[in-house]
This record gives sequence, C-alpha cells and structure tokens, in this order.
Amino acid sequence: MANKGKKYVEAAKLVDRTKAYTVAEAVELAKKTSIAKFDATVEAAFRLGVDPKKADQQIRGAVVLPNGTGKTQRVLVFAKGEKAKEAEAAGADYVGDSEYINKISQGWFEFDVIVATPDMMGEVGKLGRTLGPKGLMPNPKTGTVTFDVTKAVNEIKAGKVEYRVDKAGNIHVPIGKVSFEDQKLIENFNTIFETMMKVKPSAAKGTYMKNVTLSTTMGPGVKVDPSTVK
Repeated sequence: MANKGKKYVEAAKLVDRTKAYTVAEAVELAKKTSIAKFDATVEAAFRLGVDPKKADQQIRGAVVLPNGTGKTQRVLVFAKGEKAKEAEAAGADYVGDSEYINKISQGWFEFDVIVATPDMMGEVGKLGRTLGPKGLMPNPKTGTVTFDVTKAVNEIKAGKVEYRVDKAGNIHVPIGKVSFEDQKLIENFNTIFETMMKVKPSAAKGTYMKNVTLSTTMGPGVKVDPSTVK
C-alpha cells in the first residue's frame, strides 16, 4: 500500500473501520473526511454477490438521480434528419454523423456521453475499439441507443448515471458532490441503492448486497449498513 499523506491519515482516523454507519452518518462522515482542495465527487461502491463471468449475472443499466451529480454532462448525439433536429432542440452539445465519427477516430473526445439512433449504430460500431475501452459505446441497456433522443438527452442532462458490474462484482456510482446538502446525497444514494436491489439477478446465490461504501475523491471509505436504507 502506498504511503498516504498526512491529511488522509488524519481523515481516516475519523472513520471506525469496524463499524457500518447509517446512510445519514456515512454521508456526513464522507463529506467531513474529504481532503481534496476541490469540490470532490461523492461515490457509492457496492460489492455484490454475483458472478459477472456468467451472462445471467451481469448487471448494467442507468438511473436518473433525483438531485443530479453536480456535473453537467456533454452529450454527443449521432443522428440524421429530424432526429438530429430533435437532439439539437433537446440541448445536445454536439449532433451529427460521419464528421464526428471521423473526429473521434482522429482522437477527439470533448464529450462525456454518446447517444445514437439505432440506424446510426452500423457506423458508430466502427469506433468500437476506440469507444469500448473508455466505456463510451452507446448501449440499449443504458438507454443511449434509442430513437427517443429528446428523452435520452434530457435524462443525461438531469443527472443520469450509468452503472456496470466489474470483473470482481463491484459497482461504482457517483452520487453528487461534497458541496451538496446531506439530504440531497441521501436521496441520490437511496435511489441508486433501490435500483441495485431491483436489478438483482435471479441466478445470484447467497448474500447479494455484500458491502456498501461511501467515499470522496481521495478520501477514505465509509461503510454503510444496508439495513438503514429507507
């Protein structure tokens, strides 16, 4: 383990590592132990009792947080004709087709999320090797491959977050910023927690919600007691 700075060590002393806190206590502690000089992101991490190697236990999707994430996502929409006009009207930052495909293939990444209409996926698919590793490939499961571009853009701008289980069975989701009021972070956390419970695969055996932690960018993790989620 790398040497942690003094600030981290001091912040970590405030957290009892043997204890699982209520959601409200965990939010308060995560904010108190944030050592970043900037308005750090608060993140929830879930360790789930699933085997992601099995197709029926892969968890992936998206949810709109009631209070947003504190970050405005830049949205690129691949669409033509009327759908392109709809995307522009909905407030997409970039709308187009082949010219943006060329720009991305040349290393342009001035966006956070891509939405594509299904008829554009043949073209967008050519960028698979570029977009895939960065987690930017549009996907029907997360609502980013759709003809309803207005809804997709509106939801992303409102604070939609994507979640995906990793190889170790963990899911990390941002739930806001340290500057958020506690209640807003709690509401966002509860929304993502409820979503995790709803998407539990029927094939998952044993304890499903193994561990829940809240932390801030660079700050220590604070364990949450799942039974305190209302």
